[in-house]
Amino acid sequence: MFYYHWSYLLLIPGMLLMFWAQMRVQGTYKKYAEIPSKMGMTGAQVAETILKRMGVYNVTVEPVAGQLTDHYDPSAKAVRLSEGIYNSNSLAAAAVAAHECGHVLQDVQGYKPMNLRAALVPAANLGSSLGPILVMAGLFIGAFKALIPIGIALFAAVIIFHVITLPVEFDASNRALKLIDELGILQGEEHRGARQVLSAAALTYVATALYAVLQLVQLILLSRER
Repeated sequence: MFYYHWSYLLLIPGMLLMFWAQMRVQGTYKKYAEIPSKMGMTGAQVAETILKRMGVYNVTVEPVAGQLTDHYDPSAKAVRLSEGIYNSNSLAAAAVAAHECGHVLQDVQGYKPMNLRAALVPAANLGSSLGPILVMAGLFIGAFKALIPIGIALFAAVIIFHVITLPVEFDASNRALKLIDELGILQGEEHRGARQVLSAAALTYVATALYAVLQLVQLILLSRER
């Protein structure tokens, strides 16, 4: 039967990698969320300090509900930090806040991969939700066979989005570490802790991209055998 097709085994390595990456980032975050920085600056203060020193005055720093929900919203010109980051003076909070400010600087400087990723968001959302459905419809209903390549093409947009996300996130982390060092926000071994937090977070993006690639390969193999 379709649901037990051997190609689904391809997804197992990706699922395991994603699980490991999530455990790694949660463990690393928990470790450094319990270590206060010597400067004692909260995540909000770190973000505000970086933006001010970089001459960026049209971006606000706001708290947002949830854990690890931190992000930069370029349309609203707002750095949104989860409550655990916004109010915390930990090494993890400093690293995450600086990372989001790295995205702000990308926006200010017109970093092309970031702009391209933003442009691909609608296509990626459509591809992730509709792509597999079209493939399955084509596999089960003969009259809809022509939908299979359309579904695969739509899902390919998801791959492109995740691939472009990698340099965007890596670049933001590199900018963050440089800013932390230049502004003296973290000192000595604290810098190593921040790097570990950001490196662990980067693994989740790698794992997600790999899993998406495996999904695409699985859909292609399934469609060919059917």
